[in-house]
Amino acid sequence: MKRLLRKGIENLTPYPPGKPIEELERETGIVDSIKLASNENPLGPSPKAIMAIKENLNNIHRYPDGSCYNLRQKLAQKFGLPMSKIIVGNGADELIGLVVYTFLSPGEEVVLPWPTFLLYEKVVEGFGGKRVTVPLSNFSIDLPAILKAVSSATKIIFINNPNNPTGKALKKEELVHFLHSLPSDVIVVLDEAYIEFATDPKVASVVELLESYPLLVALRTFSKAYGLAGLRIGYGFASEMIIDGMNLVRQPFNANYLAQVGALAALDDEEFVNKTRTIIRDGLEFLYSQLDRIGLEYMTTQTNFLLIKTTLGAEETYRRMLREGVIVRSMESFGLKDYIRINVGLPEENKRFMKTLEKILS
Repeated sequence: MKRLLRKGIENLTPYPPGKPIEELERETGIVDSIKLASNENPLGPSPKAIMAIKENLNNIHRYPDGSCYNLRQKLAQKFGLPMSKIIVGNGADELIGLVVYTFLSPGEEVVLPWPTFLLYEKVVEGFGGKRVTVPLSNFSIDLPAILKAVSSATKIIFINNPNNPTGKALKKEELVHFLHSLPSDVIVVLDEAYIEFATDPKVASVVELLESYPLLVALRTFSKAYGLAGLRIGYGFASEMIIDGMNLVRQPFNANYLAQVGALAALDDEEFVNKTRTIIRDGLEFLYSQLDRIGLEYMTTQTNFLLIKTTLGAEETYRRMLREGVIVRSMESFGLKDYIRINVGLPEENKRFMKTLEKILS
């Protein structure tokens, strides 16, 4: 009998998303739960995006613009780039896959820091690539070690900056040195899903580096700062050569109509983005102070989430918090068996998290 599964994917593990509130309440009967597991925007979606979507509901019988012309034009104006260097996708997740499908041949190597966003390794191994992982150094991406891991078989390097799940970010100076030291035929993908939350002015942002490094790709999303995670809309910057290649394998209507409409309006909602940044910054200050008070270790972060070391271990903490109606993320699947990750919530959610955490630890 012929093999049904394509060779090489039978050992993959499904991506473990944060548990939905509806699933928890359906399984346990718990009501009034809160979810701090998926790095979502605590304020909800951009109000301007909601308004635009409502105004365009009557058009969903039409196929979306396959080129995302209006959205790419607005992104080009915002970032000072030509439209030809911008691509839009069904979330940044799809664009991660497009990079691999476009440029990686089976057996070629992809270098990743570890731990980092779990989707990279899934896409690479699912396509038949060889994953080379480089451990973090003091919870930060170790660029010198990544350089040492690069070989003649290396095709792509994925770097999540700021990094998920640690929240640590690379400085522009060290990133430039890293790029300058790489072989000229290695593609570097910088996933900047959380870049809008970075408060350190020295944190690297890739837009101004594209001209100097033609194999550099930057990925961003509307899921976090703009609160549009449910619409699945992301975008990327790269040279025309890279973008043209990705468009060869991109599905013709990969970004749905309402996602394009919502993202277009969200780009004008600076008030909402600034309000989001403020609530994240204030929430982190509160959480830092409370974790210091009870003596728990945590990672200071350049994102909307933080990593916390618990005395119960990741899985036990996750289960006990779940029974109290508070959904957090166990970092067991990231290889961090003593850590949980939470995103900053609304003030009352942050207070409930701390109260519940103290309860289960005691």
